[in-house]
Amino acid sequence: MTDLRDAPMPVDPAPSEAVPALPTGVRMGSDVSFVFRLRPVLVTAVAAALAFVCFCASIRIGDLPMSFGDVLQALVGAGDEVNRFIVNDLRLPRALMGVIVGAALGMSGAIVQSISHNPLASPDLLGISSGAGVAAVFLITAGGTAAGLSRYGLPAAALAGGLVTGAIVYVLAARGGMDGIRLILIGVAVNALMHAVITWMLVRADMRDVGAAKTWLVGSLDARTWDQIVGVGAVAAVAAMIALGASFALRAVQLGDDVARGLGVGIGRTRAVLLIAAVVLAAVSVAGAGPIAFVAFVCPQVALRLTGLSSPPLVSSAVIGAAMLSGADLLTRTLLPDYLPVGIVTSAVGGPFLVYLLVRQNLKGKR
Repeated sequence: MTDLRDAPMPVDPAPSEAVPALPTGVRMGSDVSFVFRLRPVLVTAVAAALAFVCFCASIRIGDLPMSFGDVLQALVGAGDEVNRFIVNDLRLPRALMGVIVGAALGMSGAIVQSISHNPLASPDLLGISSGAGVAAVFLITAGGTAAGLSRYGLPAAALAGGLVTGAIVYVLAARGGMDGIRLILIGVAVNALMHAVITWMLVRADMRDVGAAKTWLVGSLDARTWDQIVGVGAVAAVAAMIALGASFALRAVQLGDDVARGLGVGIGRTRAVLLIAAVVLAAVSVAGAGPIAFVAFVCPQVALRLTGLSSPPLVSSAVIGAAMLSGADLLTRTLLPDYLPVGIVTSAVGGPFLVYLLVRQNLKGKR
C-alpha cells in the first residue's frame, strides 16, 4: 500500500489560452488615476483628423474655390486679404457651428444612452429638441422674425424651450428615484405632446410663417454669425466640462447602484448633473442650428462599436459627432442639388441605422 505522503504532487495542467494583458493604469498624484486604452485613443484621433479635413474642405469650397494652403494661411492670419475676409467672415462661422453642434449632440447622446442603459435613447427621443422647436415656432408664427428677433431671439427662445422641456422630463422621471425606463417613457410622451403643439401652431399660422418655421425645423447651418458662435460655443464648452468632470463617477454608476454606493458615489447627484449637462448640450445645439435629427442617436453607437468599450465614450462620441455633421454639411454643398439642409442628410443616414439597431435588438431577444 502506497503512503499518500510519498506520492508525487499533482501538477497543474498548462493553460490552454494565454491570459489577456490588462490595460495600463496611470496614476497622477494620490487622487487621480485612470486606465489607458490604446484603441479608443486611436479611434478618437482618426475621427478628429476626419473632422479637421471636412472642416477645411467646407471652408475651401464655395463660389470662389481655394486651395488647402490658402485656407490654412487665412486661418492663421496670413495670405491674401480677400481670402482672409472670405474665410474668416463668410465661411468659418458655418464650419465652426457644424463642429460645435455635432460635438454637443454626440456627447449629449452618449450621456443619455449611458444613464438610461438603452442604445435607442437620445435627446430627440426625450423631447428636448421638440421642446426647443415649440418655442422657436411660437416666436416665428407670432411675428418674431418680422420684428427682427430672428438673429438673437430665435436661438435664445430655442435654448429656453429645450431647457424647460428637459426640466419637465427630469422632474417627472425623478419622482421616486431615477429609472432609465421611466425616463424614456416620460420623454416619449413629452416628445409626442410637443410635436402635437408644433403641428397645432403650424395649422393656425400664416402660410409665409409656416414656410420659415418648416425650414428651421429641418435643421440647417446656413447664415451663421460670429455672435451665435460665441454664445453657443461658450454654453456648450461649460456643459461639456461639467459632463467630463462627472464622467468618472458615471463609470461607477454603470456597474450598478449597489456597487456605486459601495464605492462612495452619489448616484442621484451624478445622474442629475449628467442629465442637466446633456439637456443643456442638446438645447444649445438646437439653438445654434435647429433640431438636427439622429446625430445624438447614431454617433454614440458608432463610437461604442469602434472603441469596443462597454458604454458610449463621451469624448469619442463628441469627436465623431463633429466629423459626421461637418461631413454631412460638406455633402450638401458638393454632391446634393439645391443646397439641401444638413438635417435631411443626417436623417437619411440615421434612419437606416435605427432600423438596423431595432432588427438587431429583435434578433437578440429571440435567442
